Order: sequence, then C-alpha cells, then structure tokens
Amino acid sequence: MSQGDESLHYLLPLAPAAFAILLSLAGGERHGYGIMQEVAASTKGGMRLGPGTLYRTIKQLLAAGWIEEADERTDPALNEERRRYYRLTALGRRVAQAEALRLARLVHQAQERKLLGSIGEVGEAQPGLEGML
Repeated sequence: MSQGDESLHYLLPLAPAAFAILLSLAGGERHGYGIMQEVAASTKGGMRLGPGTLYRTIKQLLAAGWIEEADERTDPALNEERRRYYRLTALGRRVAQAEALRLARLVHQAQERKLLGSIGEVGEAQPGLEGML
C-alpha cells in the first residue's frame, strides 16, 4: 500500500461480499450474474452470493464510488440491453488492494504463530483444517 493509501485504513475491514465483488471486477467488467459465477468459481463454491446480497452490496459499492456502471462494453458481444455491467474505479482498486494487504498481514501473523504452515495453492487444506477451506 502506498503512503497515500494509509488513509484508507478506516474503510477496513471489508465485508466478505464486498471484497469478493471487488476481486471479481479486478479481472474486468462484469454483469451481476457474471459476478455471482466468478465468485463461486474463484472460491471453488466456498462463497455463493445470492441475488439480494449481490445487488445490495453493488448498490453500496456504487454509492461509495468503488465501482461504476460501465457505459460501453469493451466487447460488443457483451452488449445485452437488459444487463448492467460494472467495473472498478481507481478508488475501488486501491480499497481492494488495501484489504488484500491487510489480509496478507493477518495470514503472515498466523504463520508466525504456527497456526498455519506455508500456504501452497489457494484452497490447499492444512492439517486439521480439512473441509474448512
């Protein structure tokens, strides 16, 4: 996190749904259903956003200025009139980066205290943690 992003600490921690949506949009613009699919796939089914949670959180992220509705589609094939597409703003990217750094620091602390070994592939179970990840 850069010196200017230290001021973002008051926004943290993020709700899991908000962070998952920001992570999904870090890969490019998506519509709501695409966000739901990306979150489920990237967490290997560990997190599933229902429509209520998804659209309530999107509304909050729009109001905060962390995401915005995309006016034009980067891929014309994606241009479906009834779907709204969302993308990260520069502020949203910085907030997501600040949260990722916060979480990385917590994981590092857990490793130092021997609660976790080194983490290989994301989702790789640690002894005693089977089924939790």
